[in-house]
Amino acid sequence: MSHPRTILAFDFGLRRIGVAVGQDVTGSASPLGVIRNRESGIDQDRIAALIAEWRPTVLVVGIPAHADGSPSTIQGPIDAFIGALGAYGLPIDTVDERHTSLEAERVLKNARAAGTRGRISKEMIDSAAAVFIAERYLASR
Repeated sequence: MSHPRTILAFDFGLRRIGVAVGQDVTGSASPLGVIRNRESGIDQDRIAALIAEWRPTVLVVGIPAHADGSPSTIQGPIDAFIGALGAYGLPIDTVDERHTSLEAERVLKNARAAGTRGRISKEMIDSAAAVFIAERYLASR
């Protein structure tokens, strides 16, 4: 029997990177908020703290593609981010993240309409998108 795996999933954005933690025992994930991505660079201290806290067995990065499968315009920065994650010495995997931000926004808006959620911030959407990336990854394994 294999050991339970914990993943950290990232929804890369040029301003914010949504983060979620997931584990394969339940196949579910939870939002962890966002990591700042500024002109001065990505908040590597926050990434290191999340890795130390959750001790993931794999890092998962969502790869956005156009509907026809061609790479998105931010593929270069995403590749650089994946390269930087390599410094943590953990396996890194990718998952197709087309439409995850739209799904996340729809789910959050439905929760707000139902009265179970207040104002929806961009940070909430980014973090919820990372949950979808994590769950998509876990479901594919």
